Amino acid sequence: MISDATKARFAKEVAKYPDNDTGRQSAVMACLSIVQQELGHVSTDSEKVIADYLHMAPMAVHEVTTFYNMYNQKPVGKFKLNVCTNLPCQLRNGQHALHHLEKKLGVHMGETTADGMFTLQQSECLGACADSPVMLVNDRHMCSFMSDDKLDQLVDALRAEGGK
Repeated sequence: MISDATKARFAKEVAKYPDNDTGRQSAVMACLSIVQQELGHVSTDSEKVIADYLHMAPMAVHEVTTFYNMYNQKPVGKFKLNVCTNLPCQLRNGQHALHHLEKKLGVHMGETTADGMFTLQQSECLGACADSPVMLVNDRHMCSFMSDDKLDQLVDALRAEGGK
């Protein structure tokens, strides 16, 4: 359910654009981010609310949601780990990093740990090829040169932080 406070945040974003349907629709990514902040993911029901609010077809909102990996289409763990598996990272152990995390966390790519702490995903290019293998934590924190030791340290630190 989308709260009135969330819709008020939508209005602030829409106000940044011209006062017409095209202008309103320019706020779609901001509205998706707001919903995700409130609910933790973007459901098809929330996509419909956004579509109605922005005078868009629900499919147009869904296309944006599914194009970008920063929008969670289902609930994820407290820490979302996106490992780059694009070719430059693959050539510098990106796939190995993903497999190491699968083994350490006891999940496969796309799954969430039983304790709800970690969701492991692969990602397309994160734009830091020279620092590969790279990963992104919670769509905000870039981690570079992720050796097995650095991956273990990161997971252990996040687990300790998440337990607080």
